[in-house]
Amino acid sequence: MKIDIDYYTDFESKENLEKYDKFLKEYKGKIDKIVRLALENRKILFGNFYIGIGVVSKESIQTTNKEYRNIDKVTDVLSFPMYDIQELEELKHNNEEDSQQMPIGDIVICLEKVEEQAAEYETGFEREMLYMITHGMCHLMGYDHEELEDKAIMRETEEKILKKIEGEE
Repeated sequence: MKIDIDYYTDFESKENLEKYDKFLKEYKGKIDKIVRLALENRKILFGNFYIGIGVVSKESIQTTNKEYRNIDKVTDVLSFPMYDIQELEELKHNNEEDSQQMPIGDIVICLEKVEEQAAEYETGFEREMLYMITHGMCHLMGYDHEELEDKAIMRETEEKILKKIEGEE
């Protein structure tokens, strides 16, 4: 399996850019593994995939949230999957490395919201960022948390992935 991740941001603040760059340098390997584990959890074992991960300002995520979900408020993470659950099931049956790159979707994270939640939940910035990426990947893999049963399944999947990542430290 080949995975390309495009990282992007809309920050103008030097402080936020430095924080994000530092995070990427330190945790890029873990982010790659989160993406791989999320695909493997869906039994998608072969392919050439592309994922975008953006870290943006409160203003930007609020605008995006309003535009795509008609919710005019800041949120921590938004996910934009390219496949529905049935199409993801079809990807399972691919058993060869394809040279054609398949976009899985985009994850957009609000850095300032992650910082607030890290303080509120006392998880630390790095853990909260890794959780947001894991949460976003689960959405790209067709999980949701609209119903209690679905929320429990998604949360269990997130924790399974994060435990594997945290076990590396």
